[in-house]
Amino acid sequence: MVQRDDSKSLIFATIIPILEKYLKGTTLPAISLLDTEGFSEFELLISTILSARTKDDVTYKASKRLFEKANTPVKIMRLSEQQIIELIYPVGFYKTKAKNIKKTSAIIHEKYNDRVPDELEELLKLPGVGRKTANLVIAVAFKKDGLCVDTHVHRISNRLGIIKTRNPEETEMKLREILPKKYWEIYNRLLVSFGQNICKPISPFCNICPISSYCKKIGVRSSR
Repeated sequence: MVQRDDSKSLIFATIIPILEKYLKGTTLPAISLLDTEGFSEFELLISTILSARTKDDVTYKASKRLFEKANTPVKIMRLSEQQIIELIYPVGFYKTKAKNIKKTSAIIHEKYNDRVPDELEELLKLPGVGRKTANLVIAVAFKKDGLCVDTHVHRISNRLGIIKTRNPEETEMKLREILPKKYWEIYNRLLVSFGQNICKPISPFCNICPISSYCKKIGVRSSR
């Protein structure tokens, strides 16, 4: 059994409520916003595929356009790749994503009887689905223990000095050891918004950061 670091658990218990209060009223990340609007597990999966290397606003609008035309595996299977491209443009890598969305829809229809699997290992078998995507679907769509680590979560966790890792996958594995499961979903949601608005990759807004006193500012060369 992994021995949890109580001092780090205390840090999470301290900073998460502060960030939750500070970010109240800000726009939710695209996938969380779609979830609040009642979109299905399948739609959230497809939106998460679209979101890779794409701004939230673009992801949200592209998802809405696609789902107005086709919002089930069978309906998407009936679309041509070109039709999907036209609906999801200008998301990043839209041609590749159009192929993956069509293939994923076929697999979910034929192998899973139109139901999105809720296990990490099964989700990772789908085209265009990596660990970040799979964990986000598990956490947001299924409300299960999924720990999604994107560039914001990776950067800020290291900047705080909570962990020292080289890439998002290492960060996920380390956070699984020290971050209490009750925080897994909200930690991602908060740090995405926080990273987009305050704790930016270059020259973060440390002067207005509500958790600045808890941050070791690892790797920060200049701030505002």
